[in-house]
Amino acid sequence: MRLPAPPPEDATAAFPAESTTRPSFAPPASASAGNAAIEAQTARPHGPRSSRGHSSMPLHRVLTHEGLRLFFPLAAVYAAIWPLAWVLLWSFQLPLSTLPPGLWHAQEMILGAWGAALLGFLTTAPAEWTDTPRPRGGALWALAALWAVGRLAGLLGSDWLQWPSAVADLSWMLLLVSYLGWASWQRRTTRLLAFVGWLLALTAAATIARAAMLADDAGLAAQAWRLTGLIFLGILGLALVRITVPITNLVLDPSQATSPFRPHPGRLNLAPGLLALAVIAEVGGVSPTVGAYLWIAAGAAFMDRVAEAFVGREALRAEIVSLAVASALAGLGLLALGASRLGAPWGATAPLHISLMGGLGMGVLAVMALAGRLHTGRPLGLSWPTRLAFVLLIASVAIRALPEMGLAPWPPGPPYALAALLWAAAFLLWLIDYWPAFSEAPLPHAQSCRR
Repeated sequence: MRLPAPPPEDATAAFPAESTTRPSFAPPASASAGNAAIEAQTARPHGPRSSRGHSSMPLHRVLTHEGLRLFFPLAAVYAAIWPLAWVLLWSFQLPLSTLPPGLWHAQEMILGAWGAALLGFLTTAPAEWTDTPRPRGGALWALAALWAVGRLAGLLGSDWLQWPSAVADLSWMLLLVSYLGWASWQRRTTRLLAFVGWLLALTAAATIARAAMLADDAGLAAQAWRLTGLIFLGILGLALVRITVPITNLVLDPSQATSPFRPHPGRLNLAPGLLALAVIAEVGGVSPTVGAYLWIAAGAAFMDRVAEAFVGREALRAEIVSLAVASALAGLGLLALGASRLGAPWGATAPLHISLMGGLGMGVLAVMALAGRLHTGRPLGLSWPTRLAFVLLIASVAIRALPEMGLAPWPPGPPYALAALLWAAAFLLWLIDYWPAFSEAPLPHAQSCRR
C-alpha cells in the first residue's frame, strides 16, 4: 500500500458509498513502468520485522528506493538530538554565535527536523497521486546532502557558516517546488498546486528569516521564523486532509471494498484555508484584535478536524487517535495564541510550542508511523513502541508548555530537560521500531498493494 491519494478535483464525488474498485488510498492500477520495475524484487513475508540478511539490495539502494525510507529516519534522528543538545549540551547558549540562540532553535526544528520529514513525504506521495516516476537514487542523495549542509551552521550556531547553510536550505526547497511543478505539468493536474503554494510561502518566509539573521536583525528574524512555523502548520493541514480519510476508511473496512467514511467536502481544506488567511493578515499588519480572532478561527477549524474522528468504536484505534491528536494540538495552540492577544495571562511562546511542537510533532510522528507501515508491506495496527512514542511526545509538550502558561507546576531538574528527554525518546522509539523494515529490500508492488 502507498500513501493516500488526494481527494478528486470533483469533491462531491470524492467518497462514494460503495465501490468495487480500490479506494483512493492505493495507487492507480497503471503504476508507472519505472516504479513497477524497481519494485519487482523477491517477495518476503509480511512479518512485523525481518532480518537485513534476507535483502538482496545494498542498503544505499534500499534507502533511496523512495524518499520516506531515507528522510523519515533522518527526521527522527535530528528531531531527537537537536533539542537534547540545545538543552543539555549547550544550555540554551550556542558557542559560536552572537545571535539570540532561540533563532537557531527555531531554524533547526523547522528546517532541520520538520524539513527532513517534508522531504520524505513530498518525494514519495505526489508520485503516487499523479502516477509519475518518483525521485530515487542520486536525486535523493543530492537532496539529503543539501539538507545536511543546511544543518552545519545550526548544529553549532556558527555565524561563519550561515551563508552556505542558507544557500543549501534554499536550494532543496526550490528543488522540491520544481519537482511538484514538474509532476503537476506531466499529468496536467491541479491537485498538487496547494502544496506548491504553501511550499513557496515556506521558502519565502525562511529566506527572509535567514537574511535577517545574516543582517543581525534579530527582531525580524524572530517574526519570520514564527511565520515559517505557522506556514508549516498549513502544510500539515493539507497532509492531514489527504491522509485521514483513506486511513479511516481502511480502519473501518480493511477489505477496501467500501468507503464508509465520507466527510463533508466543504470542510476538507477549512483548516489550512483559515490558517492562510491568518498568516496573510499577520503579514499585512492587521490590528492585534483582528489577528487574534483570525488565529482563533484557524484553531477552531483544526478542532473541527478532530470532530471527524468520531466514527464509532474504531475511533479509539491508535491510527485514528494519533491523527486526531495532531489536529487537536495544532488547534489548541492556535486558540491559545489568539487568546494571548486578547489578554489571556500567558505569552505567545507556549501556545506556539503547543501548535508547532505538539501539532507538527504529533502529525509528523503519525505520518511516519502510518506511511512507514504501509510502505514496508505491513498492515495497519501500530506496535506498542510507537504507541508509547505518541504518549511520550504528548507528555513532552505538556511539560514544556503548561507550566509556562501557569496551568501546571514546573517539573524538577534543569529547565526543559525532562521535556527534551521525553521528546527525544519518542522519536528514537519510532526509529528503533521502524528501522529494521526501512532497511530491508522493498516488497513487490502487487503484494504491497494487496495488504
